[in-house]
Amino acid sequence: MTKALEGIRVLDMTHVQSGPSATQLLAWLGADVVKVEAPGGDITRGQLRDVPDVDSLYFTMLNCNKRSVTLNTKTERGKEILTALIERSDVLVENFAPGAVDRMGFTWERIRQVNPRIVYASIKGFGEGPYTGFKAYEVVAQAMGGSMATTGFQDGPPMATGAQIGDSGTGVHAVAGILAALFQRERTGRGQRVNVAMQHAVLNLCRVKLRDQQRLAHGPLAEYPNDDFTDEVPRSGNASGGGQPGWAVRCAPGGPNDYVYVIVQPVGWPPLTALIGRPELAADPEWATPEARLPKLAKMFQLIEEWTSTLPKWEVLERLNSHNIPCGPILSTREIIEDASLAANEMIVEVDHPDRGTFTTVGNPLKLSDSPVDITTPPLLGQHTEEILIGELGLGHEELPLLKTQGVI
Repeated sequence: MTKALEGIRVLDMTHVQSGPSATQLLAWLGADVVKVEAPGGDITRGQLRDVPDVDSLYFTMLNCNKRSVTLNTKTERGKEILTALIERSDVLVENFAPGAVDRMGFTWERIRQVNPRIVYASIKGFGEGPYTGFKAYEVVAQAMGGSMATTGFQDGPPMATGAQIGDSGTGVHAVAGILAALFQRERTGRGQRVNVAMQHAVLNLCRVKLRDQQRLAHGPLAEYPNDDFTDEVPRSGNASGGGQPGWAVRCAPGGPNDYVYVIVQPVGWPPLTALIGRPELAADPEWATPEARLPKLAKMFQLIEEWTSTLPKWEVLERLNSHNIPCGPILSTREIIEDASLAANEMIVEVDHPDRGTFTTVGNPLKLSDSPVDITTPPLLGQHTEEILIGELGLGHEELPLLKTQGVI
């Protein structure tokens, strides 16, 4: 069975997380992703190592299903080889600092002269303006995209999210842009630039907070548990942020992740009152309607927690689900990595690596019925250099040792 992007070659000039997360998704969709690395390799090969002298999990979990070629693009021969790769590619993805690829001599004008059909995707920290030259990291993007100001509790400092919405979140946005550009190329025959900024991607994921910023002009936000409102959207702890109130309530025995997140819908209130042993609240005018409950959200979830705190979270989950009450247990990283259903859905995957043995990674979240995915091991540094330079670009066998001596590969 063919894969969705079979026949598409992606030149992967990315490093760390935002770019590699995008190109890995493209590889899972069937593209031939050729990772172009400096002779020293992607910096994450050596970052946060848990096994000495072996590619780190930081690298392996972001670079499955790719091929690796080493190339020093600061040398003239390296530039010539890169030009040949560009000629034979459909997509080029890079996430260097602003202007870095231009300084190599590969401006957009130059690249589209070499290959008018290529889609050139750039991931940067920020768009054009006063922030353009800022160094971008995951949490910097969260800070400047609206996430941190609205994450945490009202009486605490801004908080970063555990989800990598700045890096991998931007990578998903980049994939959407690349696929759209490839689709448009089918009609026009031309490639185009795709620019995605980390700040912009985080902002897109925080749009509900900008919704609430505008709603503040008409008064306090009733579905928020906060007592006081200023002219800015406050941090609201574990509030759902949607039309139905929700909260994480503690369960027995009271460990750090012994919680269940509960959403209280109007239809779920009567069975919920019965479960918590307060059936009279279902008809009590002070509690019976969403409008009556909104001013008392803290008290409402306190009543629910008085019940949940006596039971393990899995029993709470079973009882709530038996009445179709929306809920979910807080799953720790250990519980997730051991979750049989996630493994069955190929979202927790075991991959064999030639140096480190077996490691666990996250599988492809994009499930296409006609494009099956096998997660394969990430490449060793330069593993496919000979295969690509000799077998595909036509360099002579005698040139490879010379290229190594000259520091080109």
